[in-house]
Amino acid sequence: MERTPQTATVAGLLAAAVEGQGGALWRLLGADRQLDANLVRHLPGAGGAPSTEDAVDVMMVVVSGTGVLTLDGEQSHLSPGFLALLPRGAVRALLAGPQGLVVLTVHRRRRGMSIAPATPVAEPPACALHLVCARCHRHAIEADARYCSGCGTRLARRPKGG
Repeated sequence: MERTPQTATVAGLLAAAVEGQGGALWRLLGADRQLDANLVRHLPGAGGAPSTEDAVDVMMVVVSGTGVLTLDGEQSHLSPGFLALLPRGAVRALLAGPQGLVVLTVHRRRRGMSIAPATPVAEPPACALHLVCARCHRHAIEADARYCSGCGTRLARRPKGG
């Protein structure tokens, strides 16, 4: 199996990003990896809504900017170099400061969906349109996601049957 190294400089990624672009600026690629990693830009004032990640622990490193992390009710002021472990199951909220916030997140890779034999469905599946972020167009991984994991935007809910 041939492996292609994925290398980049943070300064290069930030310089190449479109002005005002939020969301993932870089992410690990490849089907055979064990980790997921993302360099995510949060625009000034973005975030703030609490969420919980039940599947994986997440390591977060602040690369640039400022903000506030609320983890299980305890606030930390963020600046470059801040390092945090966000344990699975913890309630967390990230709020970008006036310059915005760029963070590197790393966690164990969640396996994607797999194809399994069809099983009878009691009711038709719900429309998954609400699982696409209107801001960065990222697809949510969790069926009950309320916020985009890429940029933190609240995902719009469609009414049942709509």
